[in-house]
Amino acid sequence: MAERIVVCALGDSITAGSPGFDPDPAERARRGFGADPESQWEHWAALRDPRLEFRNHGVYGQRTDEIAARLEACAAGAEVLVVQGGINDIAQGRPIEPAAENLRSMVRRGRELGLRVALADVLPWNNGWPDAEPEIRRLNELVAAIAREERVALLPFHNALEDPDCPGRMREEWTAEGDHPSVSGYRHLGERAFRLPDLV
Repeated sequence: MAERIVVCALGDSITAGSPGFDPDPAERARRGFGADPESQWEHWAALRDPRLEFRNHGVYGQRTDEIAARLEACAAGAEVLVVQGGINDIAQGRPIEPAAENLRSMVRRGRELGLRVALADVLPWNNGWPDAEPEIRRLNELVAAIAREERVALLPFHNALEDPDCPGRMREEWTAEGDHPSVSGYRHLGERAFRLPDLV
């Protein structure tokens, strides 16, 4: 039997799979989200590597401090932790530096728990462009520094979906409504941007 690797995907609506999916049926009903499992980057990453068993712990609208508060419970029983978040801090006008420190604390806590850890950066935000773009780029600089300093894998979600002809925005075919990826966008993230972090 092939090795099974349990991956805790911890984050906001990008982890959840909005708007085509949400891991919580009650949330799907409340917000009118879909139930298409293909609207998750985790779905496509698991198809590429059948050893991976993803547990989707994405919650729509959460900031990094709210995501961090769930880490212990969500990571129980996992071997790998994927940390993703930050766009809601920006959308709510929160300072960038505390958001980055929250991400760093999650990375460190994951490693303290003995997990292999990967950190995703922040996607382009078409509906927030151009106002939010400087904040996204600054936070992503900090995210890259955290990954380097803490020696964890950096998942380049931003560059995977950025339109080279329209910097700071996702390609039209890769976004559902200007805030979140489409199914093809999530597929691109799962197949191209995700990699299993190494043991450190």
